[in-house]
Amino acid sequence: MAKPQIRLEGHDDEWIQQSLQDCLTISADRNFFNAYGREQVLSVSDDYGVVNQIKHLGRSYAGADMSNYKVVKPHQIIYTKSPLKQKPYGIIKANQSEEGIVSVLYAVYNALPGVCPDFIDRYFSPYYRTNNYLRPLINKGAKNTINITDEGALNGSLYLPSLSEQKEVAAYFHSLDELIKASAKKIDSLKKMKAGFMQTMFPQLGETMPKIRFKGFTGDWEKKALHECLDISTDKNDDNAFGIKDVLSVSDDYGVVNQIKHLGRSYAGKSVSNYGVLRTGEIVYTKSPLKSKPYGIVKLNAGITGIVSVLYAIYRPKDNVSAEYIHYYFDPAWRLNHYLRPLVNKGAKNTMNISDETALAGTIMLPKSLQEQQQIASFFHELDSQIRLHEQKLAKLKQIKASCLDKMFV
Repeated sequence: MAKPQIRLEGHDDEWIQQSLQDCLTISADRNFFNAYGREQVLSVSDDYGVVNQIKHLGRSYAGADMSNYKVVKPHQIIYTKSPLKQKPYGIIKANQSEEGIVSVLYAVYNALPGVCPDFIDRYFSPYYRTNNYLRPLINKGAKNTINITDEGALNGSLYLPSLSEQKEVAAYFHSLDELIKASAKKIDSLKKMKAGFMQTMFPQLGETMPKIRFKGFTGDWEKKALHECLDISTDKNDDNAFGIKDVLSVSDDYGVVNQIKHLGRSYAGKSVSNYGVLRTGEIVYTKSPLKSKPYGIVKLNAGITGIVSVLYAIYRPKDNVSAEYIHYYFDPAWRLNHYLRPLVNKGAKNTMNISDETALAGTIMLPKSLQEQQQIASFFHELDSQIRLHEQKLAKLKQIKASCLDKMFV
């Protein structure tokens, strides 16, 4: 008998070690009369649980004959004998969705009286607990196949509390999951909103005004060469005023960040005297390809002054130009790629052949009024702040869940 580190209020009884044979029985229901078709085939995902295969994967992977498939009903337990990277012995989930059928490669179980199937699901949620349970029971076969019978998978043991505590623990994690889903949905909604405004608050190709505009601003926007908006900065770290700890990196997701804080280490050489000084409020162009931005990325340094590799180009905004506006203008991959594609020559090993001067040779659209530029930038800055706030909340909720999954079970 044992007790978990964290307990829900009102429970203090010892948890009892039990064989899984005393908790679950094998379900014998089969799709002999083809009552269920391809549209009812289910899959099991470690992230999403039991899901409809067509809805989740876009197609069914079932064979022509599904009469030997196993019938799965809500609240039954499914064990998939398919290895994952973190769960090389398969995964165990409760069916929270509709009735359906699964391949004969899956084991399907009923919970016995006194056992909450959702508790079993939560118990086996962490990879380490699933692996610790299954590892002694399984012989790995050729091609990494999992050799274990449906009966054999029940030969391990786990600790169980009373049925009432099982249900309360399961309900607690259900509530946490709902908060996580709501937070993720809010982030997705804000990102879609931002993407929409990135289209409508800037003129489309061939147009001189955006579809949506802040009150008080009228008239056509200007088409300007980027060299009319930015000057090249040639400031170098010649006097070694900045060291390894001041090296900055540029991330598409996080902008300009301290390299050590962001990546855990510095990738600079012994000498950083030839590095460029990137000051607060300046623009940096990285000539490093990303999958979505194969010609590099353009970002504003909104943080503290630091230094960057000579592979980066640094620019200062001219009078009547908002650097933050330039940052948001080049935020969407499609607009940045459209601008850079004609200017860049790709070299061997996907290297970028473009000078700091050539990167300014294209044209952009911007309001004549600095105030309108600033208001647009401020609007997107606030949207980004909201997105970051919800992302931080989501990360915190996931940390809480991971900690509770560890400490609320024996």
